[in-house]
Order: sequence, then structure tokens, then C-alpha cells
Amino acid sequence: MSVAVTLGREPITVEQFVAVARHGARVEFDAAYVDRVRKSRALVERFLAENRLVYGVTTGFGDNVTEVIDPADAERLQRNIVRSHAVSVGEPLPVEVVRAIALMELVGLGEGFSGIRFETLELIRRLLNAGVTPHVPGEGSVGYLAPEAHMALVLLGEGRAWYGDELLPGAEALARIGERPAQLACKEGLSLTNGTHSVTAIAVLAAHDAEVAATTADVAASLSVQALKGTVRAYDARLQARKRHPEQAAVAENLRRLTASSAISAEFLDHRLQDGLSLRAVPQMHGGAKRALAQAREVIVEELHSVGDNPVIHPEGEDGVALSGANCDSTYVGIQADTMVNAMTVLAKVSERRTDRMVNSDFSELPAFLVRQQPGLNSGYMIAQYTAAALTMELRGLAVPASADNVTTSANQEDTVSNAYSAALKAYRATRKLAYVIAIELMCATQALDLLAPLTPSPAAEALRARIRETVPTVDEDRGFHTDIEHIAELVRGGDVLRVVEGVVGALRR
Repeated sequence: MSVAVTLGREPITVEQFVAVARHGARVEFDAAYVDRVRKSRALVERFLAENRLVYGVTTGFGDNVTEVIDPADAERLQRNIVRSHAVSVGEPLPVEVVRAIALMELVGLGEGFSGIRFETLELIRRLLNAGVTPHVPGEGSVGYLAPEAHMALVLLGEGRAWYGDELLPGAEALARIGERPAQLACKEGLSLTNGTHSVTAIAVLAAHDAEVAATTADVAASLSVQALKGTVRAYDARLQARKRHPEQAAVAENLRRLTASSAISAEFLDHRLQDGLSLRAVPQMHGGAKRALAQAREVIVEELHSVGDNPVIHPEGEDGVALSGANCDSTYVGIQADTMVNAMTVLAKVSERRTDRMVNSDFSELPAFLVRQQPGLNSGYMIAQYTAAALTMELRGLAVPASADNVTTSANQEDTVSNAYSAALKAYRATRKLAYVIAIELMCATQALDLLAPLTPSPAAEALRARIRETVPTVDEDRGFHTDIEHIAELVRGGDVLRVVEGVVGALRR
């Protein structure tokens, strides 16, 4: 991806963040970025020269925070912090997640309140742009420290990193792109492992994907309501106006636009007085979930533009002060990540119920399990609904809040922890499960629309049906459906579903 994202004067957007983490956009620094990083570093050098009592700079790290160390040991302390903290375990984090964390380090530490050297941030930038991605075990963090330490090991020429498809020792990965291991200076090991970087990075990806999935859920519902001969009277603007929730009105408007000019909807406008709630209450249920996701995104963006380090190096005139506190706590993001999982679970449960109605001939008035030939001999989409049901139950399990949990660490110095890392990872994983649930609904709805021919759906639905049929043929008899689900799920995650329908009706309301 040739587009570059420049860090410095303007705050980074969620879309720019995703472009770097997921699509390989390059990162550049402007002069303002470089200047504020160098000024902050000069203060740390002054603190060290004057042997001021500064946590993690002239003192030990951990619960014995007042134990002054010899200035000659300052660099050794930083190396020890990185090595001793690299203790996360289990399967590695996806490449895009590690890239997101590295970018978040550049964003947060580059605000100029952490005292890290510019040369260290420049090395992280070069690794990111060259496609060197640290191997980071993804389990075992209460909010920070361990995953970030595995990333920092690579800067030292230790640990392991991916370069292309090769997993290499850290020093070899550096050498492949012409870099040498770094020597961390005072406070750098602390800054690279501390803070809200991993939690915020993962949550930004989740917030982006959740918004795409939520809007795509409106599209899936619009196909299903046509496939199930539902009445669009439930989306009347006059009815929606009686509720003071703008998200509800927005969803109803999306549904009206997406079903406009549908011969199916016109034919069955009065087929039933009221449909089941999974059709009739789409504006209310989707709207409620979207409100929660929007509020979560707002808070996560606030954290994206915040300084999560501790201590904060604050300039004051010609001098400055190191302010110790708890900006490294991730509770804000943790609560919102838990909220996102809850909202996505609501979207999934409603989607799964619409899928169930489509495969059940008693409700759909279509062939059982949406198969054209010999139901009974052919199972059709019977088991695809099982998958949607299972994914929905998995989401319910993830919806148990992580941010409410607590285990004391650091000899009771950290007597409460955010557990936001777990919450953010749950939200990230939930977006993939939700995309599959929506994909299964779209798959079933497309088949149901085929079975309703010669009646035609709305132009938006017809355009999407044509796009899906490019890779997923109509089902006449049983075949392997796994690949079909994966194809449609990629259309959901990549935003292709939205691009197709918005090409017909214009931008949908988020």
C-alpha cells in the first residue's frame, strides 16, 4: 500500500490506524513529531545527570520503587525490564495486531511526554515499514507489560520476528533489513513495556471492524425481511420518530432505502399484520447495539490520542518534572471493549434468529432448509444455521465482562488491575465471529431470494445477490458449504458488502 500516514501535527484517525496495521501503509514522522520527542528526551537526560528520584529512571522497577540505583546501571535496568517482562505465553498474536501495537507505541510515545529517544522510535518505524513483525505470544497479560516486552526484545536483537514468511531470531531479522540491535537508554525499557499501547491498539481494530459489521447487519436484515415476506411498515419514519434514539431512526432509514423498489416487499406488504421481533424490531435492536458501539469507539479514540505512560515527563519552563500516577491503567478501554462484545452479541442473536426463520419452512413458506431439490435427501442450509447458533453462544460466553475481574499483582503494589487486555482481545475476536454469523444470514437470504423468483428484490439486494453469486452458486443439491461461508465472510469483513449496496443507494447511516 503506497499511501503514507504521517505522525506529528494531526491526530491519527481510526481509518489511518487500520491502514497501517492491516494494509501496510507506511509511517512517516513530521518535524513537529521529531522536535517534541527530542525535547522530552533532553529532560530525562537532565534528570539522570542530576540523579533526581524518578521511578524507572533512577529507581528500581516494581514494588521497591524508592530504591535508588547507580547511574551506571541505568541502561542495564532497561534491558532487564524487557527481558524479565517477556513472559506471555500461548499462540502468537496475529501480525496485524502486533503491527497495531507497534504503531500505537509510535503514536503514544511520540506525544513527547515519555522521554524516549527519537532513535528508538525511528527503529520501530523502520521495522514497521520493512515488514519485520515481532513474534508475540498472546496470552497472559493483565493489561500491559508482557506482550510489549516480547516486541522490545527484537529491538535488542533478541526474541523472534517474522520477515515475510520466515520466523527468524531477532538479530537476524534486523540484519535482513540492514539494522543492528539497539542499546536501550534510561526509561526506554519502561516506556516500551508500560502503558495502554497493546490494549488501545487491539481495541481500535475491534472498534473499526465492529462498526463495519453493524452496518452490514442492516444490509443482511434488509435481504432477510424481503426473503421472509416481512412488512416494511415496521420501519415507517413516523413510528421511529416516537423514540428519541437517533440510531434507531438511522437503522430504519437504512432499511427503507435498502428495500426501496422491491417487488417482493410490495407484493407482501400486508402479508402479515406483524412480523416476529427479529424482523419487526431491527431498528430498535440494531440501533441499541450501534449506540453502544459508537460510544465505545468515542472513548477508544480518546485513548488513542492520550499519553498512557508512567511516569509522564512534563516540561515546565526550562526544566520539567516526572509525574508518577496511573495513566498506564486501561480501565476506560477495558469497559468499552466489554461493551462492544455485548453489543456484537445482540447483533448476532438477532441475525441468527432471522437465519433460523429462513431455513424453517413453517416460518419462511419456502422449501425446507432452502434447498431446491428433494428436501430430506438434501440437508441444504440446515447445519449452517447450527454454525450461526454455535457462534452466537460463543459470543455470549465472551460477553462476560473481563474488566470487572481482578487479581492482585506486584506484591500488592498493583492491588487492582484493569484486565483490559483480555477485554480488548475478546472484542477483536468477537468481530470475526459476528462476521461469520452475518455471512450465514446473507448466504441464506440470497438463496431464499432465488427461490422467490420471478418476484424481484430491491435494486440494492439484487446487486448484492449478483456479487455473492460470483463465488457462491445457487444451491440445487448439497455440496460443501464451508468455502461459501468463508467467501461471504470476507465480503463482510473487507467492506465489500457495504460498497456494493452503497453503490446503489448511497452511503448508509452508521
